[in-house]
Amino acid sequence: MLAMWQGLSPKVDSLFCCVFFSECPPLGLESHRVDDDQLLASSQSHHGFAAQRGRLNMQMGLSPQSSGEEDGVYGGAWCAEPEEKIHWFEVDARKEVEFSGVIVQGRNSDTAEDFVSTFYVSFSNDSRDWTVLHDGYAEWLFYGNVDRDTPVMVEFDWPVVARYIRILPQSWNGSLCLRAEVLACSVRSDNEVNPTDDLDFRHHNYKDMRQMMKVINEECPNITRIYNIGKSSAGLKMYAMEISDNPGEHETGEPEFRYTAGLHGNEALGRELLLLLMQFICKEYNDDNPRVRRLVEGVRIHLVPSLNPDAYELAYEMGSEMGNWGLGHWTEEGYDIFQNFPDINSVLWGAEDRGWVPRIVPNHHIPLPENFLNGSVALETKAIINWMERNPFVLGANFQGGEKVVAYPFDMQRPPKINEETWARMQRQSGDALWETADDTMFRWLAMSYAHSHLTMTETQRGSCHTDDITGGLGIINRASWKPVVGSMNDFSYLHTNCFELSIFLGCDKFPHESELPLEWENNREALLTFIEQVHRGIKGIVRDTEGKPLANATISVEGIKHDIKTAAAGDYWRLLNPGEYHVTARADGHTPQTRLCMVGYDSGATPCSFTLAKSNWDRIKQIMTLHGKRPIRLVTKAPPLAGSDVSGGAAGSVDNTTFIVH
Repeated sequence: MLAMWQGLSPKVDSLFCCVFFSECPPLGLESHRVDDDQLLASSQSHHGFAAQRGRLNMQMGLSPQSSGEEDGVYGGAWCAEPEEKIHWFEVDARKEVEFSGVIVQGRNSDTAEDFVSTFYVSFSNDSRDWTVLHDGYAEWLFYGNVDRDTPVMVEFDWPVVARYIRILPQSWNGSLCLRAEVLACSVRSDNEVNPTDDLDFRHHNYKDMRQMMKVINEECPNITRIYNIGKSSAGLKMYAMEISDNPGEHETGEPEFRYTAGLHGNEALGRELLLLLMQFICKEYNDDNPRVRRLVEGVRIHLVPSLNPDAYELAYEMGSEMGNWGLGHWTEEGYDIFQNFPDINSVLWGAEDRGWVPRIVPNHHIPLPENFLNGSVALETKAIINWMERNPFVLGANFQGGEKVVAYPFDMQRPPKINEETWARMQRQSGDALWETADDTMFRWLAMSYAHSHLTMTETQRGSCHTDDITGGLGIINRASWKPVVGSMNDFSYLHTNCFELSIFLGCDKFPHESELPLEWENNREALLTFIEQVHRGIKGIVRDTEGKPLANATISVEGIKHDIKTAAAGDYWRLLNPGEYHVTARADGHTPQTRLCMVGYDSGATPCSFTLAKSNWDRIKQIMTLHGKRPIRLVTKAPPLAGSDVSGGAAGSVDNTTFIVH
């Protein structure tokens, strides 16, 4: 605090108990652990700027049902009615707590520069009688913000035990608008979360993260391997941990899975959850947990806790509550990694509009645009692309923050190819179909498998973090219908590789306080495991030739789903599908296609569905046509001419007792 608290007046001393200061965590305005009905204010400028908007890092927005009119606006702060003379913002802790400080922030706005410059703080145990904090001689005036975005923390020299706290603005810039967080410790710890797992619940900087991964590797050397997928622009390694019963090898028939975090350095919860997951799997494997052993023995798991290590170090240095919404979001070079991938959606959609798919342009494994890697691409993005291309991933998810929802692709909205009026009518008639993938039902299932296994993600009655509920009560949403982006990691993964990837937004608070980590682990633990297990949903198999040799890069097509996949180097494949009957076709260059009926049941485990392809004559036919300038071919179905016979008017070639005469 700006001055020492010299003592308490008799009035303060009679109302509140003062205890020795210790660092206290946020009460939970930003994380929404504090409910809307715990926030109250003296007035509001209009209903979009009510007390419930006064949460730290609250973002302005429109109602999901809004067409943009004023009544659909969600303000980026609590803003007071200017005609009122007395102003206050109140938080009810619902029990006695030790208040140790507050964090204040201005209004989130594209244009307005509204923030509180000075304020008092008062306390109450009954919400009727209030006492302003003072040093025994005068009421204590605190200095607040100097801009609208940067949080300012004010810590009291001695915590005050009370139930209610008020911030009393005294001066402000622009309109009187405020976002805030309250720091408070529990007086009694009866309701604290005591995690059942003996894990390291703290934030880890780059050095600590590396050390933690090393310790886990030493404890479980037979199932873990540490490697890096590349370096950041500042030269920090992007570490990954592989967990498998044969680390370092792709086992034929075993699917590969990935979790990634830290695309945005200030979204720190995913990083810690992956470090906790590494610890948990190692510990439970050594303790012979059957579920964990099945995962380790049946899936090759890759965990990358920090894809943007430079930005994380910046956010970590600032602290969990003191970075604004954007600090540490971008790479050191200014890239948002998540949307720094090539836009190959437009390539596919443009080809579809011209009727070129799949005859000219495939519906899968669309190549990188020419010269893409020579353009404005982050070093981190290049490393991720190389990593995605090297490993036959089947399923993955990236962890983000600032909302609590699972978002599935497409992430990009399909641009109109007709006039806007007709396009708007099509949107109303077709709804989500305009931005659905060919595997929309599968993606929805995958998203629900995480959201519904999470302990609180489907508790949407409170609304989303910044507006009304955006998910229809399900905890999942199509990204293009919510916050569309171009060049996303998820869309690229789906259209360039075999991997189905989703984004899991873990909570309203991007960088939660360390004390929140045990609770967040409890909320996410089951979901983390359940989502990995979905990699076994659908069909799997190996494509071989008649001699038993595996066929790499064979195409697997499912009738009715306009999205194919390819086999890995060992000829093995995994195709995520919901239960049902499917006609599946395997194709490979130089071989005759084969179609099988494959059944996917409700039992756990993918259904085996392998193929044996016979060699085709088409390669030889193409050679003959190329040799003779692709002139027309006439097939002679009778026995071929005797040796030395003259076939006038053309050249001949023979394959499998069939003669091809090129004219």
